[in-house]
Amino acid sequence: MKTTEKKCPIDRAEWQVPDMEAPLWQGKQHPYCVVIPVINEGERIGNLLQRMEANRISAIADIIIVDGGSTDGSLATEALKQMNVRGLIVKTAPGKLSAQLRCAYAFALDQGYQGIVTIDGNDKDDPEAIPRFIEALNEGTDFVQASRFLPGGIAENTPKSRDFAIRYIHAPCLSLASGFKWTDTTQGFRAYSRKMLLDPRIAPFRDVFVTYELLAYLSCRAPQLGYVCKELPTIRRYPVGEVPTKISGLKGNFSVLATLLRACAGKYNG
Repeated sequence: MKTTEKKCPIDRAEWQVPDMEAPLWQGKQHPYCVVIPVINEGERIGNLLQRMEANRISAIADIIIVDGGSTDGSLATEALKQMNVRGLIVKTAPGKLSAQLRCAYAFALDQGYQGIVTIDGNDKDDPEAIPRFIEALNEGTDFVQASRFLPGGIAENTPKSRDFAIRYIHAPCLSLASGFKWTDTTQGFRAYSRKMLLDPRIAPFRDVFVTYELLAYLSCRAPQLGYVCKELPTIRRYPVGEVPTKISGLKGNFSVLATLLRACAGKYNG
């Protein structure tokens, strides 16, 4: 992939990044980008992009979608251009969310972005908070985490079992292990500074990050290394009825718990 943008000032060859293609890339316009991981989100990704348009997100950040292998026809490039999407990255190698994010983050860092906001493509998070994430990055924060549980945040229709697991298991464990008081640690609405992602002590571009490991790992490791972290109140609404999620069933939830325990024990530390 050729680019005229400034390259990362580290040995790029050391990164382990899944194979990917870029069927759409219109070039870098802003210092920050918004990465949206998707896989077969159907109308949900279209709704999210419309909400981002209404909030004029493309006027302050470049929108980059990273697809994990959608087959539902929801990512036609001409339609994405009309919604001011700057890039579409398609992961062509095995792996789930963490593999997708490694593709997108490597691409974004290669282009010279100073920070990356990530928001899920399932339209549960309100993108109106994105400008505040970028403002926090501009002010020197390295890791910004969305929280529906802070004053001013809204948690609507959250499944009771998930609400309990976040409040009383996931967030407390990561808070204890990291030394930072987290309140909402499972959702992917967050932002990272370039400096943090390029730190060799963090080393996010490793093949150990395949499914959901990267999210828990960064929540634990970044505060341990002294990076400036903060949470911002956000709105997260689950639709009534079927819950749009890639984590379900006993096996899926057990995998998340096992990943949490490994992250807290330092098993993913570089």
